[in-house]
Amino acid sequence: MPNSTNDRPRDLQKYAWLSIATAIVTISLKMGAYLLTGSVGLLSDAAESVVNLVAAIVALIALRVAAKPADWNHQFGHSKAEYFSAWIEGLMIFVAAAFIIYSAIGRILDPQPIENVGIGLVISVVAAAINGSIALVLLRAGRQHRSLTLVADGKHLMTDVWTSGGVVVGVLLVGVTGWDLLDPIVAILVGMNILFQGYRLVQESTLGLMDVAWSDEDNEALANAVRPFRTDEVTIHGVRTRQSGHHRFAEMHVLVPGDWTVWRGHDLLEEIEAAVHKELEDVQLISHLEPIEDPRAYDDYPAEIPLGDAISSDKRHDT
Repeated sequence: MPNSTNDRPRDLQKYAWLSIATAIVTISLKMGAYLLTGSVGLLSDAAESVVNLVAAIVALIALRVAAKPADWNHQFGHSKAEYFSAWIEGLMIFVAAAFIIYSAIGRILDPQPIENVGIGLVISVVAAAINGSIALVLLRAGRQHRSLTLVADGKHLMTDVWTSGGVVVGVLLVGVTGWDLLDPIVAILVGMNILFQGYRLVQESTLGLMDVAWSDEDNEALANAVRPFRTDEVTIHGVRTRQSGHHRFAEMHVLVPGDWTVWRGHDLLEEIEAAVHKELEDVQLISHLEPIEDPRAYDDYPAEIPLGDAISSDKRHDT
């Protein structure tokens, strides 16, 4: 009995357009800062913004695909397109980090003085402030709509903010100490941090493609909604969850006496589904009715959400 409070996917493309516009503005600012100062740290910062632009374009394509309703060839919708976007963005972060580290090593071998430090830093700080404000918007929207694409883009922009902060500190130290090697050293540290962020994005999107279960909190909320329906006559098990983009799916087996009428069993399933949808929004729930006396109705799955106890991380299978 599939059901959902909102079967039509949300169109989140406006956030991708906002990210694209932000990337274009910050690329212009950061390239200007690099041309004024000659800092390889600021060049690395600008390179990451170029990656932001490409990632935002990929995100726009993914969100456009994810917004398509279910069709005959994709009967569960197109929401998994978001995972491909996050995976591609993670790979592009690796490319940006490699470019940053390569440029920094070249500057270590051939140190160059930095010029116009003050103007360059002001421009970089302005760009970081723009990125930070848009990153917060994307992260809030991504969590609200459970969009991995927007969360990934927001995290990437926030990483850019920390990158800019590190570069600003490096350039400022060069201006104060006169030690030009600080600039490429900071750039290498920035590149290593970006590599780590890219790894986390690829890992998260890969887990999504593998139908990872809901969070412990959401699984516990589902269990709490279902528990009150268990009685001496009614048993519920086989409760499982998975997430696909911003869509959430759940299923369960409801065991009732074999002499119940189909109508009575159906009414019970409707009550259970109403309780679940009251507790959790945007869930497509599938309920399977079975006779409680039939031994074939038990031990269906090797891993499921326990209804007897509160859910803890050690009860979940390894991912």
